[in-house]
Amino acid sequence: MDSQKLSVESAGTVNMARDSSLAGKTVLVTGGASGLGAALCQVLSASGARVVVADLKLEKAAAVADSLRGDAQAEAIALDVGDPQAAEQAVNDIVGRFGRLDVLVNNAGTDVTLSMEELSVADWNRVINTNLNGPFLLAKYASEKMRRAGGGHIINIASTAAKRAWPNASAYHASKWGLLGLSHAMHAELRPHNIKVTAVIAGGMRTPFLLDRFPDIDVSTLQDPANVAKAVKSVLLLPEETVISEIMVLPMKESSWP
Repeated sequence: MDSQKLSVESAGTVNMARDSSLAGKTVLVTGGASGLGAALCQVLSASGARVVVADLKLEKAAAVADSLRGDAQAEAIALDVGDPQAAEQAVNDIVGRFGRLDVLVNNAGTDVTLSMEELSVADWNRVINTNLNGPFLLAKYASEKMRRAGGGHIINIASTAAKRAWPNASAYHASKWGLLGLSHAMHAELRPHNIKVTAVIAGGMRTPFLLDRFPDIDVSTLQDPANVAKAVKSVLLLPEETVISEIMVLPMKESSWP
């Protein structure tokens, strides 16, 4: 593999020269094994960050981490973000191993595309647990470490589903609207401790999350997940005195936003 370029198949093709803008930073990306998560790992690693790829599927997370190694340092861990003990242990292990956790990216997400009538209580709980409880748990434990270290940055990946609604996605909408509110509450609470919090409203992307469930979707209305990852990087590179609490990143032909 060309040492100046990286590629993660599941995130699309992203070619970029390495830089050192995030050198020395330790970043945890949840749901990092595919889609936007893999693109985030790639973009942030190519900027010099040490990336911890967390996912329910350890083998796939390890494959992403392996693809990032070379000049960069990357590790893979298995993580159920909605498990309180596992979330706390993951944060403790990362800080114990690397001495710091500078950036948490709450990206892991799931959905069950069914009407309220068809949606089981178990499916409702699973979506809420992954998409809303998980970010709360990881932010709770990560922010404790960040406070002691003097600062940090938490990125919460939301969706246009946090701004408007469509049928057969009640659990997903509830979780993403909740995550957006939670993110702004974190922003208000953690600012005095020099911890930045950013909610990313991501429009439709060419990822398995959409393509596997909606094979007939018009891909021309979707964006490369790498573009959203680059927007996240730009937020992380803002001057110390500035924070973006919410950013919306849409494809030019966005179909779920006016």
